[in-house]
Amino acid sequence: MKISFPVLFLLACCVTGWSQQVTPVFDVVPLGVKGGSDESNLSSYAVAVKGTADYICLDAGTINYGVQVAIKNGAFKGLPEDIIKTNIKGYLISHAHLDHVAGLVINSPDDSPKNIYGLSSCLEILKEKYFTWKNWANFTNEGEKPQLNKYHYVTLEAGNETPLENTTMGVTAYSLSHVNPYESTAFLIGHNDSYLLYLGDTGADEIEKSDRLKELWKTVSPLVQTNKLRAIFIEVSFSNEQKENKLFGHLTPNLLMKEMKVLNNLSDLKNVSIVITHRKPSSDREEKIKKQLEELNSLKLKLVFPVQGKRILF
Repeated sequence: MKISFPVLFLLACCVTGWSQQVTPVFDVVPLGVKGGSDESNLSSYAVAVKGTADYICLDAGTINYGVQVAIKNGAFKGLPEDIIKTNIKGYLISHAHLDHVAGLVINSPDDSPKNIYGLSSCLEILKEKYFTWKNWANFTNEGEKPQLNKYHYVTLEAGNETPLENTTMGVTAYSLSHVNPYESTAFLIGHNDSYLLYLGDTGADEIEKSDRLKELWKTVSPLVQTNKLRAIFIEVSFSNEQKENKLFGHLTPNLLMKEMKVLNNLSDLKNVSIVITHRKPSSDREEKIKKQLEELNSLKLKLVFPVQGKRILF
């Protein structure tokens, strides 16, 4: 059977458009995917532009052990200490709770000089509570003296893009509500015209009596509409059985899907991967969260459940 030139041209255009849409831009290595009590697997995602080895960590709950697991899975090659010193170029910290910063603090004596990025509210806690001589040692360039000047704080201004040093990526921070009025952060990571959106811990607007998520969805919806947003990393810490007064600024499957419907009403989410982070381990809770999300997925979202040390491409 012969196929006419117009049909061949149409097929070629479709294939070209499809391949451009799915060609990976970002290389993500989860160093830790859980919230809560598993100190070997706490929130941290190493992100680089595909084809480079210049990573930025989105949160830093687990670092060293996560790198070890990634090496075993073939996501990294080399010694853990070399990867941490050489390939990790900086840390974006969403908020200063221990399960998001423990790896950063513990590994600081053996790390190399680099930047710590965050909103001022987050960095002030690092200065006052963690990198002090009574608590640990001040490996940074600010706060209690003497300052060892290994890490340099970079204060992000909400809504303004900041280059991520020693990478080809930039970041724009947005404030989130994590037990209102306390702040967490969403980081929009960009390279050319492609983006990832990572949310630290966050409660739902209806629970937090806030509009932080609504405003974030308005901001990123044009990127969704134009297929520039590759993935949203968002937490679901508890299953639907958790009482509202025991959520402590976190999401359930029900609350996540409500928020995703708000965003989907602004722009169709069919081409965006939704990466589920921060499931808190307790009995069968993690599997229950996954099952509930799948049952509630009337939008047919592309749900991704990351595994520590296993590379994901977006």
